[in-house]
Amino acid sequence: MNKTNKVAIVTGASQGIGAATAKLLALRGVRVVVNFVSNMERAQAVVSDIQNTGGEAISIQADVRNSEEVANMVHQIQGYWGSIDVLVCNAAMPFVKKSFNDITWEEFAQKLNDELKATFLISKEVLPIMVQQAAGHIIYVSSGLSKNPLAPGFIAHGTAKSALNSFAKYIAKEYGPNGIKVNVVAPGMVETERTVNQPKQFREHLASATPLQRVAKPEDVARVIAFYADDDSSFVTGVYTPVDGGLSMD
Repeated sequence: MNKTNKVAIVTGASQGIGAATAKLLALRGVRVVVNFVSNMERAQAVVSDIQNTGGEAISIQADVRNSEEVANMVHQIQGYWGSIDVLVCNAAMPFVKKSFNDITWEEFAQKLNDELKATFLISKEVLPIMVQQAAGHIIYVSSGLSKNPLAPGFIAHGTAKSALNSFAKYIAKEYGPNGIKVNVVAPGMVETERTVNQPKQFREHLASATPLQRVAKPEDVARVIAFYADDDSSFVTGVYTPVDGGLSMD
């Protein structure tokens, strides 16, 4: 492990992609903030795993849809470590799974509002710090469903993530002159707690249609996020990267 002295916030890091990303960044010498909204036990387990392998991590509770909680989290990090070099926006927002025929405007708008508000609020708090440092890496975690409506009932999710893709480009354009790199990582289906209840037939069909012949694991996505969090990607910004085993290749 090579200590980098970099500090990363990973939102929604108590499980799944977020937990895998936090652990991998820590293995690469980054000091990690494991953000969580409610499950302190799982978040602390991630922190313990990181510390047991020689890494540095703390957990901080904050609902990233709440401006006061986001501001307080960022203030705590600055007081504890003094900088924020990497932001991984990964927190999953709940949403209603319905067809367009059945979904109401209120159900549809809830996902759009939660997704974009969370992204907006934490970006608003972190970007001034990165501007002052004249450097930073932001990775927004999107979804392959933002570009390809493979799964029925995911219209709210896919539309919200599509808006996130556009938001990321505007941030990349505006803050590029400040040395801040902004990229989007878009997983396909990933084997996490949130997808374990997907029908077996659908999972098998998706795997067989994927050139790499399997569904992604959280670590597959974490490795791509880690690349965009590292200086190896210092001349890459505004990029949308699918992590789906080739399912969406042109």
